[in-house]
Amino acid sequence: MARESTNNLKLGLFTLAGILFLVLTLYMIGKDRNLFGSNIWIKARFTNASGLVVGNNVRYSGIQVGTVKEVDLINDTTIEITMLIDSKASKNILKNAFASIGTEGMIGNKVVNINPGKGSSTPIEEGDFITVKRALNTDEMLETLAYTNQNIATISDELKSTIHNINKSTALWNLLRDDTIRQDLKKTVATLRRTTEGTEAAMQQIQQVISDVKDGKGNLGKLLMDTALVGNLESAIANLQTISTNAELASVSIRQLTDSINREVVSGKGTVNMVLKDTALTRKIQNSMTNIEKGTEAFNQNMEAAKHNWLFRGYFKKQEKQRIKDSIQASKQ
Repeated sequence: MARESTNNLKLGLFTLAGILFLVLTLYMIGKDRNLFGSNIWIKARFTNASGLVVGNNVRYSGIQVGTVKEVDLINDTTIEITMLIDSKASKNILKNAFASIGTEGMIGNKVVNINPGKGSSTPIEEGDFITVKRALNTDEMLETLAYTNQNIATISDELKSTIHNINKSTALWNLLRDDTIRQDLKKTVATLRRTTEGTEAAMQQIQQVISDVKDGKGNLGKLLMDTALVGNLESAIANLQTISTNAELASVSIRQLTDSINREVVSGKGTVNMVLKDTALTRKIQNSMTNIEKGTEAFNQNMEAAKHNWLFRGYFKKQEKQRIKDSIQASKQ
């Protein structure tokens, strides 16, 4: 009887040990722990764990490489994640890789995604901290989507109200049905088109003029590019400046002479004053001019008489013929 109790107790203990071993094995398999291989642990620090818990998967480029071992709150802004990585997979994960927290599907469990970085580096080692990259949270996406939907609803209501007001506006529909406005718009568009074409043609002409000026063609190009002409212009400008200076000097001299005459007239002295104010001298000058005119008239009469004198008649006829001959030759030329 005592031996049977002992056997039952041993059987119960063996069965219990087997059950515990089976539970432990299932737990290790469920947590993706390598029972017969080796692991290394690495860490990453996030500002938001986004619901990540111990046992969640760790993936590298979409491949399962480990699990989350610990999630520790370091301070109010830092959460440290410790990850167990398979040793074989760790040889392909470089130190410049970066981690982010994602979701398995849209509403699945959280997962740590490790992606390769740019450039070359060495494989990770146990205890390394890898760079993190903040991923877009599903909650944030939903909040943004809700805010966007709210804005779309507001815009839709305003658009509906605007269309309703347009439909009620008879003036707008009358304006749209007015054929005169349509014709005016056509004329305006045609005028704008012609103006644009004219502007383009003018621009082409201006470009041609500029090109000719650069090539030294045309009067303006020669004026700007011909160094000899520029020199002549400079010389002409210098001459004009000299003439202007001389004219200014002559003006000063005339002004001085005028002032002198005025002074002589006012003071009653000098030749000018004598000529202008001496009546006796004035009469003498007038008499002299009268005598000169009389002498000229008498001389003309004497010459006319000499033309009719038989002694000088041949000479004057010869002179008249020569004058007529010269005039005929000049008209032929």
